[in-house]
Amino acid sequence: MTTTHHAPPAHRPAAPARGPVPHLALPVALGAVLILGALALLAWPARAALFVGAAGGTAASSLASLAGLVADKGLMALVAITAGLVLLTWFRDRPRFGLLAAAGAGTVAAYATSEAVKLLVTEERPCRAVDVATVLACPAPGDWSWPSNHSTIAGALAMSCLFVAPRLWPVVVPLALAVAGARVAAGVHYVHDVASGLALGVLVTCLVALTVHAGAQRLTRRSTSRPSPGARRTRGR
Repeated sequence: MTTTHHAPPAHRPAAPARGPVPHLALPVALGAVLILGALALLAWPARAALFVGAAGGTAASSLASLAGLVADKGLMALVAITAGLVLLTWFRDRPRFGLLAAAGAGTVAAYATSEAVKLLVTEERPCRAVDVATVLACPAPGDWSWPSNHSTIAGALAMSCLFVAPRLWPVVVPLALAVAGARVAAGVHYVHDVASGLALGVLVTCLVALTVHAGAQRLTRRSTSRPSPGARRTRGR
């Protein structure tokens, strides 16, 4: 009677774990930044005329109250959606929670960058530079116009949401655009202010999120690849 010895099955290398970062995040973000940047450049020469048409027309229309509400409180909707994603990913998907936390760091960096640029450029608000009735009261002197902080934060929050839930784009992208557009319609920003703010928020948040997340992943791999103290003592015997 012969015994057949079967060779042990070959161990295939495990496929690398798929990370939570959408592979199109950076190309989409860069495409959006290019479009918004082009819009800002095109709007700059006609900034006063565009402002008068948008702000003056809105102030004299039935949309004045809605524009003022969206301009003043619209960011709260994006904050609420982001907060919901924070809770959802914390309880159900920790890797995506880590990515969202990295995007949160990008949002803070985008806002800080916007504030720094404002102090360097010191562009006057259009509601003081152009004589036209506006929905919202003009901010105090020294509260500069370019880029728009509201639009920067709106772009940053939308980008943060899209990192962990790309399917939400029909909700968060129109919301961010509505907030930015309402800032012009309500009379506190030029078109190039809000286009630049959206671009800044998207770009800085994307770059910081990817950098922070990649750094955290490297640290995690290093810590898990190091042998434990007990294993090191066993090897040393």
